[in-house]
Amino acid sequence: MVTPEQIEEAVEATINRHRPQLLEERYRFNMGLLMGEARAVLKWADGRTIKHEVDMQVLHLLGPKTETDLEKKPKVSKARPEEKDRRTAKDLMENGEAADQGLSLMEQLRGEALKFHKPGENYKTPGYVTTPHTMDLLKQHLEITGGQVRTRFPPEPNGILHIGHAKAINFNFGYAKANNGICFLRFDDTNPEKEEAKFFTAICDMVSWLGYTPYKVTYASDYFDQLYAWAVELIHRGQAYVCHQRGEELKGHNSLPSPWRDRPIEESLLLFEAMRKGKFAEGEATLRMKLVMEDGKMDPVAYRVKYTPHHRTGDTWCIYPTYDYTHCLCDSIEHITHSLCTKEFQARRSSYFWLCNALDVYCPVQWEYGRLNLHYAVVSKRKILQLVAACAVRDWDDPRLFTLTALRRRGFPPEAINNFCARVGVTVAQTTMEPHLLEACVRDVLNDTAPRAMAVLEPLQVIITNFPATKSLDIQVPNFPADETKGFHHVPFGPMVFIERTDFKEEPEPGYKRLAWGQPVGLRHTGYVIELQNVFKGPTGCVERLEVTCRQADAGEKPKAFIHWVSQPLTCEIRLYERLFQHKNPEDPAEVPGGFLSDLNPASLQVVEAALVDCSVALAKPFDKFQFERLGYFSVDPDSCQGQLVFNRTVTLKEDPGKV
Repeated sequence: MVTPEQIEEAVEATINRHRPQLLEERYRFNMGLLMGEARAVLKWADGRTIKHEVDMQVLHLLGPKTETDLEKKPKVSKARPEEKDRRTAKDLMENGEAADQGLSLMEQLRGEALKFHKPGENYKTPGYVTTPHTMDLLKQHLEITGGQVRTRFPPEPNGILHIGHAKAINFNFGYAKANNGICFLRFDDTNPEKEEAKFFTAICDMVSWLGYTPYKVTYASDYFDQLYAWAVELIHRGQAYVCHQRGEELKGHNSLPSPWRDRPIEESLLLFEAMRKGKFAEGEATLRMKLVMEDGKMDPVAYRVKYTPHHRTGDTWCIYPTYDYTHCLCDSIEHITHSLCTKEFQARRSSYFWLCNALDVYCPVQWEYGRLNLHYAVVSKRKILQLVAACAVRDWDDPRLFTLTALRRRGFPPEAINNFCARVGVTVAQTTMEPHLLEACVRDVLNDTAPRAMAVLEPLQVIITNFPATKSLDIQVPNFPADETKGFHHVPFGPMVFIERTDFKEEPEPGYKRLAWGQPVGLRHTGYVIELQNVFKGPTGCVERLEVTCRQADAGEKPKAFIHWVSQPLTCEIRLYERLFQHKNPEDPAEVPGGFLSDLNPASLQVVEAALVDCSVALAKPFDKFQFERLGYFSVDPDSCQGQLVFNRTVTLKEDPGKV
């Protein structure tokens, strides 16, 4: 554990060693030297916290930057060594160096291109199945696409996208972009029972939020007529048949061959037409393909009967194709060059190649990559619905979940999610990451983009008895103390201020540096130091307010600490979030025998109903983000209304050392 006081001491000692040079060179001084020396003393301290303290103490010593300070020296670009250029993204990720090298997702995906086939050279891929028609089909494919890379992101519109989908979106859209190609957003809308309009809208929104624009938005239902015609052709070729086995008989990988597998082609054609016309009840008949998959599953279903109206086609169809049938044929229709799927679809690769070749249509290449999972998370649609039903979370966008809508509501920037996917890398192995690694990416982005403000969660009233003016002073506060070129905002400073209750102690322990008897503190950005004069307590003995005197900071000894404060503040609601689950793997029976619902963290949400925030945030809109000094990063919640802002804590300023 490294306390804020220890960091302040280490930074102060470092600055004192270099004080003459700092005063001479001002902001041209190498601030990295201060950082390095402070970190050498406190090697377990959070680097961003040290940097923040260095920035604040340097600002206090040197004052705001002048025009001369802002004249930047031209940077000399350093050429990267040739051997580094030759190293692939895969090498860097395996050695854990991608983040250190600043390797972007685009660079990684260009690296992946080294092992992927070139458009039109599908046959060079290991395991790709060729037929006498393959080369002619590839030639036609190249004439249509011009050799362009084509990918697709094919979600099912029956739930909200989660953090795992972010990797899929980045991989599919990113690979196409990195190689000057195009990416389709294709909805796999073949199961009308589970599909809702809100999911289509939310998926489009999330793809756009992550910064990607589809070449075209398509639907599997766009191709229902063609898919049906191909199913009829498959029967004509003796490669499919109508079966009457029930669903329970088809389960498992060792089911007996269907007694209808060898029924006459003409009979299957008539029965399939009867299925199309609604002459069978649900479950009474299916169309099955004649093949055995890698996992031993025999004759996967191509079509089944469903009488649920479809959101786009209405009652036109009462039979719907399955994923195993639809996926590869839609890829073929759209001339996809690289069908990128997660690892669990590897068992379907043989059926993918088989079906395209059985119909003599262009056959894309399926490539698999590892899923991205997070500890302390549940992302299953069914289980999230259980959490909602149990009132453990509010909805799909509850900020404690890891759906993309939840992360957006909590205040995670899309750039941070994309950077996280880049750090994870394009790996074949399934990856389960710690949430704090995602949070670190969030801090990196927000540190540069979230303007500073001041807020007090547990307010303690402070009266300045010798306030130096007859009315409030107007204090200019930098939006980003480390870079004043990004502007300022103004806050009032009056004779009554509020500080955090924890920033005052009547009987401080050793090492405590904030306000106490005989121990003054500075008020950030004001240029004033306050010193305790009186403590007023209520009937229960709880401190209700303080009386202090103030002096200018340069009129005496420098205080040991500077604290944040608010004056004439807004009253806001602030929601503080922690992990939803107590164990790393809440779905693992060995770790949580009672099931994931028994593993809920009772302290996952704390609501501060009357927090005080400085008035600079008064015009903030939903999803606007701020750093509340010394507290963390916060985002405006959509529940906010006029005169009553609600903030969600996105992340703390530094990683909680208890999170491992």
